[in-house]
Amino acid sequence: MSGRPLDVLEASLEEPVTVHLKDGTTYYGVLGGYDQHMNVVIEPEEAVDDRVDGDLDGDFAVAIEDTTIIRGDNVVTIKA
Repeated sequence: MSGRPLDVLEASLEEPVTVHLKDGTTYYGVLGGYDQHMNVVIEPEEAVDDRVDGDLDGDFAVAIEDTTIIRGDNVVTIKA
């Protein structure tokens, strides 16, 4: 997947994503929305798979339990 960052986010809407933050925290959920500042809305995933609360690319991922808004300034990467 390539293109402008907002195009990539648009293509990832309603898909499971992993969000890595500056403080080292990693969240896992469904991308529910975003804005031009790359603030993102992460929603809980209905079907939890083995990657949640376990080893995910070598990092510990916290499964989102409630709809969560993450400020774009804190985001390092978003993986679909």
